[in-house]
Amino acid sequence: MESEKKQELVIDGNSFYEIDLKCLEEKKQKQEEAEKRQQKRQRK
Repeated sequence: MESEKKQELVIDGNSFYEIDLKCLEEKKQKQEEAEKRQQKRQRK
């Protein structure tokens, strides 16, 4: 069974970041939904 990649490692100079891709995807989805709601309000 193939495991799904859930984290991304980013190294920037001396800084080290571990990004939770599931959390990032959920945040992106919420932002897109908010944009759609805002566009619907502007059309009225």
